[in-house]
Formats: sequence, structure tokens, C-alpha cells
Amino acid sequence: MNKRINISSGAPWEEKVGYSRVVKVDNHIFVTGTVAVDDEGEIIGDNAFEQADFIISKIEVYLNKVNAKLKDVVRTRIFVTNIDDWKEIGKAHHKYFGEIKPATTMVEVSRLIDKNLLLEIEADAIIS
Repeated sequence: MNKRINISSGAPWEEKVGYSRVVKVDNHIFVTGTVAVDDEGEIIGDNAFEQADFIISKIEVYLNKVNAKLKDVVRTRIFVTNIDDWKEIGKAHHKYFGEIKPATTMVEVSRLIDKNLLLEIEADAIIS
């Protein structure tokens, strides 16, 4: 039988929408779409690099809650509101994943939940 653990960030949207910040099933970990919003609900960063940097560091915190590390990430998915920001987002992604090199996808979307959010990142990890 698979062992499932759901981790909440405590954000009110999790209960309203019905999702978890992190779901761990056995050695597989799924981090939900993460944006540059701190624990007080404030948007961090006013450019794509700053937001991506904050998001990946936030993902790292939640991976640690299930005994995983960034080195365990096998896939990231990046949703951006302006694909022209790809270089700045890529620079932040490389800062954390340059040696790890997970599979990744970057897709432009028409908008996110707040007009000041420039991107959202999901991550999947496998603990070996």
C-alpha cells in the first residue's frame, strides 16, 4: 500500500480549492504551482529573476519538510506571463538547478491569479 503524506502551507486557498502544497507518495514528491508570495501574502520581487529566485527557495523549504532536497527534483514546470522573461527566469533556475539539470518546461500563459505575479513553478522530485 502506498503511503501518502499531504503538507499544507496554511494558505486559505488550500482549503477553498482543495489542494496541498506538497504531496508525497512513497518516494515521489509533487510540489504544487508556487508563486512569489510570502507567508503574509505579500508578493516578493518586481522582476522575473527575483520572483523565480524566491519561488525556487520556497520550493526548497517545502521539499525539506518531506526530507527531500533540490537535488531530488526531476522535473520543473514554469508558467510565465511573458515568455520574453525566459533569460531572467532561466538564470534563477540555473542558480539552483545548474548541476542537477531536471527536465523542465516553460510555457507562456495569459495570466496568473494576480497581475503582479510573473511566473509560477511546479516541481516533481524522487528520493532515491
